[in-house]
Amino acid sequence: MLNNSNIIDRIKLPFRKEKELFSSLYNITGFYPRNISYYKLALMHKSMTRKMPKSKTLNNERLEFLGDAILDAVVGDIVYRHFEGKREGFLTNTRSKLVQRETLNKLAQEMGIMELIRSNTHTQAHNNYMGGNAFEALVGAIYLDRGYNACMKFMQNRILARIINLDKVAYKEVNFKSKLIEWCQKNRVRLEYKQVEQNVDKSGSPMFVYQVMIEGIEGCTGKGYSKKESQQLASQDTLKRLRREPQFIDAVFAAKTERTKMEEMPVMNVPDPELGSDIVIIGDDTDKPAVAETAVSTAAADCNPHAATEEPQKGNTANEATPTAPKEKRTGRKNTNTVAAKDENKAGTAETNDEFDLSDLTLQPKTLSKEDIINAAEEEAYA
Repeated sequence: MLNNSNIIDRIKLPFRKEKELFSSLYNITGFYPRNISYYKLALMHKSMTRKMPKSKTLNNERLEFLGDAILDAVVGDIVYRHFEGKREGFLTNTRSKLVQRETLNKLAQEMGIMELIRSNTHTQAHNNYMGGNAFEALVGAIYLDRGYNACMKFMQNRILARIINLDKVAYKEVNFKSKLIEWCQKNRVRLEYKQVEQNVDKSGSPMFVYQVMIEGIEGCTGKGYSKKESQQLASQDTLKRLRREPQFIDAVFAAKTERTKMEEMPVMNVPDPELGSDIVIIGDDTDKPAVAETAVSTAAADCNPHAATEEPQKGNTANEATPTAPKEKRTGRKNTNTVAAKDENKAGTAETNDEFDLSDLTLQPKTLSKEDIINAAEEEAYA
């Protein structure tokens, strides 16, 4: 059986560098490339872009796009078959952990892909996803060179069987911010992320520092090269503190109790419902009852012009011939009070009310009969 060096020697390569590239790719993928140009292009960073005729550019961005789609399909296939009966949310979460840029960057570093990338930039930058992008481009090159099944074998035999434990990744929680938010919502406590500092490091990259605040109690801080990273680190340390320090939890719930108690304190001063009730009545206080009662009596007379035909109240002999007695029967007040009120407000009501009023009737001689009095009242009412 031929070893790797003999196989490489049999392949006619014009330069020694290409022999080294073949050997390195075999160690990474587990097979030799058929078309080396795909792999060369996959390892060419955009900083090494070459201008070609007809405005074409040569770098690994197009292969990165293709490899991203192929990687999603391959990893989704593997996760679907490995975790039977699991729900869609669990499968999606597991796949996203495997194909995220941080994971692919670590794979590129572990497998030696970073050493094969051709670029003019500093590849060790903290937020540089050059390795992860090259890994995706390499998957795209494998797909074009050998097909979908080769990509599947590459992920199963070289990645999941040697580097990544699929079960550990699936059940390991990495979204600490989401977990902390969920815990705060279940316990109905307030959570916020406060930016403490923002500066740049020695290489000029931005740095963010965020602190967790739970019910106004200071939690842990996190420092990262993005807001998301710093908040994740702060949430992770805060969760650890909540698990290890019971006094921290006690302080949080004591602050919550104080806040809810302040929100639920009753208001002792009850508003007076009588204040401002006289804004629609004009005049002195002494005139208000008489004016109001006269208006009610006038309205009753207007609604029922035949009210004078009703029987007068018994016992009111002094006012037996007065046609206002039936009206006072409906209001439930005594005749003497009504007559006094009318006398006091007669001048005011006469100016404001031009319509017929029973108080305008004059007393008839006692020699007249009841029928004569009623007829006279009706005749004057309909004059």
